[in-house]
Amino acid sequence: MSYSLKDILYLEVTLALGCTEPVAVALGAAAAASVLPQREIDSINIWVDPNIYKNGLGVVIPGSLDLKGLDLASALGALTGEPKAKMQVLENVSSRSIELAKDMVKQGKINVHLLKEHQGLYIKTQIESRDNTAVSLIQDLHDNIVAVHLNGRNMIEQPTGNAAKQLGGKTTSQIEEWLYKQPFSKLMELINDFDDQDAEFIRKGVKTNCRLAEYGLEHGSGLGVGQTLEKMVKQGKLTRDMVLSAKILTSAAADARMSGATLPAMSSAGSGNNGLMAILPLWAIRDFIPCNDKKILQAIALSHLITIKIKTYTGRLSSLCSCSVAAGAGAAGGTVYASGGTQQEIAGAISNLIADLGGVFCDGAKSGCALKLSTAAGSAIQSALFAMQGVIVPSQEGILGQTIEQGLAYLGRLSQQGMKETDKTILDIMLSKKSPV
Repeated sequence: MSYSLKDILYLEVTLALGCTEPVAVALGAAAAASVLPQREIDSINIWVDPNIYKNGLGVVIPGSLDLKGLDLASALGALTGEPKAKMQVLENVSSRSIELAKDMVKQGKINVHLLKEHQGLYIKTQIESRDNTAVSLIQDLHDNIVAVHLNGRNMIEQPTGNAAKQLGGKTTSQIEEWLYKQPFSKLMELINDFDDQDAEFIRKGVKTNCRLAEYGLEHGSGLGVGQTLEKMVKQGKLTRDMVLSAKILTSAAADARMSGATLPAMSSAGSGNNGLMAILPLWAIRDFIPCNDKKILQAIALSHLITIKIKTYTGRLSSLCSCSVAAGAGAAGGTVYASGGTQQEIAGAISNLIADLGGVFCDGAKSGCALKLSTAAGSAIQSALFAMQGVIVPSQEGILGQTIEQGLAYLGRLSQQGMKETDKTILDIMLSKKSPV
C-alpha cells in the first residue's frame, strides 16, 4: 500500500490547544467522565508513562491562569472536557471550573501514578463517581483513546483518536510504518504532488502558528524570548537577518504556547512545538530569498514530512528534544528547498543540523522550551545556508551515516537505546525538586 501527501498531512498535522501531554491527560479524563451518569466526581486516579509525566510537570495548562500539573489538567478535563474536541479538549475552561479543579486537588481527590518502567505513550484514567467507576485508556498517540469502560462495560466500539481516523481505511500507525521504510527520495516525490488544496491546508497552519507568535511578541509571554530578541534589534544590539528573523518568530510562538495562551497550535507528529518549529522559521525567511508563496508552502510541507519521518526513528516521545532534532531538521531541509537547492543539499542540511543539535535532550515541557526553539530555528537556517555553500559535516563523523537513512537510524538508536538512563536521570532530578531536599 502506498500513501499520498494528503494522507500524511491529514493525519499527522493537526490543531492542538496547549502542551500536548497535559492536554492528553485532560482528554483521557474527559473520555472517562463522558460516560458517567453525572459528573459528580469523588476521585480520579491517573497512570502515565515517564515521558507524559516529565512533560506535564512544568508547563502551564491553557486557559488556567498559570496553573500547572497533570492533576489539575485531569480535573479540568473531567469537569469541562468534551472528548470529541480531541487535542482542543480544554477550549471551554472557565474560571468556575478552575476553582473546582483546584479544590479537588487540595482535597486530595486526584492522584497521579508514574509508571517508571513503561515504554511508549500511556495514559490510564479511573474516575469514581458515587457507585460508578469509569476508566479510559490512551496509548501510542496523544489522542488515541483505545478503551472507555463504565463499571467494566466497554462503551466504545473502536478507538477515536488519530490512530483510528479513517482516510480510505488508512491510519496514522500504518502511515508511520510505511514512511519509516521509504527512502529519503520518496519525500521529494510526495512534494511533487503538492496542489492547491495542500497549499490551503499548509497556509492554515501558518496563520495558526503566526497568531501564537504575534501574541508572544505583544505580551512577552513566558520568558519573553521572542519579545526580548525583538527589543534588542530596536536597541541596535542585534541585526535582523534570516537567522534572527527565524529565531524571533519561532521563540515568540513558543513563549505564548508554553505560558498557556488560549490559542491553538498547528502541531506536527504529535507535538505543537514541533509544528511551530516545522513552520515558522520558513515563514520568517520568505522575504530574504527569491521565492513565491507556493514554494514556501511546499517547503513547509516538506518540513512536516522530514519531521514526521525522523520521529518514526526516534519515537513519538523520547529523551531527545524533537523540536530541535526532528522539526529542526525539517526546517533546515525546507529552507534549502525554498531556496532552490538540490536534494543532496537538503540531505546535507539535515546532517548539519543533527551534527549540531543531535545531543539536545528533553527535560520536560516548560517556558524554557522557547530558548531551545530559538536555538533550533537559528541552527536550521544556518545548517541550510552552510549546505548550499558546500559546507556539510562529513558522514564519517559522529553519529552521521553514509546515507541520510543510515544517519537517522543511528539517531533513533541514540534516542531509544543510548539515552534511556539519561532520560531516567533527568526525571529523577525533576522529581527531586518537587520534594524538600
